[in-house]
Amino acid sequence: MTNSSATLAITPEVVRDHGLTPDEYEKLKALLGGREPSITELGIFSVMWSEHCSYKSSKVHLRQFAEEAPPSGALLAGIG
Repeated sequence: MTNSSATLAITPEVVRDHGLTPDEYEKLKALLGGREPSITELGIFSVMWSEHCSYKSSKVHLRQFAEEAPPSGALLAGIG
């Protein structure tokens, strides 16, 4: 039995299907010393950097919350 995922080419479509942007893919390659990731490595990084794990789209919104309540007392609880 052969492992078809071992021969899967990492194309822009495969990167996009894993939920990574082209910039994130370049960052991944840099982390791997400039080499192309295997399909398994691509999958692992795509999960680690997924919306569920890293809140990519909500980071900008979460930054608007303060660590402590402002003088008005409008913040009921801080992040964390």
